[in-house]
Order: sequence, then C-alpha cells, then structure tokens
Amino acid sequence: MRKLDQRGVAAFEFCLVFLPFLASMFVIFDFGRYAITVQSLLANAGARATMVGTENNTCYTDAAINKTTPACSGDPMSDDAKKAVAPFLYNGGLSPTLNVTSGASALTVTASEPGFTMAMTLLTQPLWSTSFDAPSVSTEIPFPASSP
Repeated sequence: MRKLDQRGVAAFEFCLVFLPFLASMFVIFDFGRYAITVQSLLANAGARATMVGTENNTCYTDAAINKTTPACSGDPMSDDAKKAVAPFLYNGGLSPTLNVTSGASALTVTASEPGFTMAMTLLTQPLWSTSFDAPSVSTEIPFPASSP
C-alpha cells in the first residue's frame, strides 16, 4: 500500500484549534472592555446628575449658586435612570450603585457593582482570589474654593 503524504497536517490542526481560541479571547476582551465602558458611563452620568441636580439632590447646584463648598453624599440617580444609562449592568440580578463623596477640592462619584463575581474566580480561586470582584469606577467633579 502507498503511504499518504502527511505534510501540512500539523499546520491544519493548528488552524483548527488556534483560530477559535483566538476568536474567543477577542470576544472575552471585548466584553470586558464593554462592561468597563458601560460602568464608566454610569459614573459619568452620576456626575452629570450631581452637577445638574435632580429632584432629590441639588446640593452641588445650590453650593455653586451660593459660592460655598458642596457637601453632597448618597446616590444622585434613581434605579430607572441608571437602567436607562447602563442596562447591561443589571443582568443576572445585579444592581450597580452610585455614591457621591465630598473631598477638599472635588466631589467623587463612584459607580460599583457589589454583587459581581468573575466566572474565572470560581474556577481558579487560589490564583487571584477575589481581587477582580466588585469592580468600581470613579469620576471627580472639581469645584472652586469657596469665597470668604
């Protein structure tokens, strides 16, 4: 019997395995980039809501009008407003939170996802434990010094 030519079989097998692996890696990175982008959009929307003021939170606008230092705290947006900005963050029963804290020269708006757990953390607990769980993004709103 004649022996078949085996040249190129390794390259073909490499393509069969490597291309789907590479495609899945790009999909994972892209979903991660999308989640971070959406979360930073939520932090920026919270910063806008703090600066413009909402029906339950006008501390920044009142301080700007009175030329005093704002002392804002709490969540500047309702859940419906947050869902309109970032509906992806509510998947799987999660609920993102916004928090405004006052500093010496800026207000900090922090968007976080407290119940989020990475799937890889469940599979590889000893490698990185929970260091990537509960992601958060911050945006600062600077304000001028209050007048004497």
